[in-house]
Amino acid sequence: MSTIDQQFVEYIVKSLVEHPDDVIVDRIVDEKGVLLTLTVNPEDLGRVIGRRGVTAQSLRTLLRALGTKNTARYNLKIVNNDDPNDSTVISSDDATDDAVENVTEDTVENESEKESDFAKKSRQELAELDDLDI
Repeated sequence: MSTIDQQFVEYIVKSLVEHPDDVIVDRIVDEKGVLLTLTVNPEDLGRVIGRRGVTAQSLRTLLRALGTKNTARYNLKIVNNDDPNDSTVISSDDATDDAVENVTEDTVENESEKESDFAKKSRQELAELDDLDI
């Protein structure tokens, strides 16, 4: 059973991505507040984060407004699920939070290669969006 905050994030993200069935929002409550972990199809990751993280930041702003209404503190984590053995966090609300989950030596060695692949995918998606007449 999903809560209103999970439904809220799912609705917004599903309207942004090409693979809405792959959108998963997990919710964990702890002493810091509510942590929403967002997992999307790897092809849609660039769309969710947006240019320079603007879309992700907008999602967090909307969650902050919802938190004000519900007197709760929300954090949003966007997880990179390109490699099933590597769940690197792409974007997190608090700068003080650990930004990496399940880091392996292989991940550190191939970090620049993965960043370039991610950058290429993001650039391609952004180029496709720029070609649209809106």
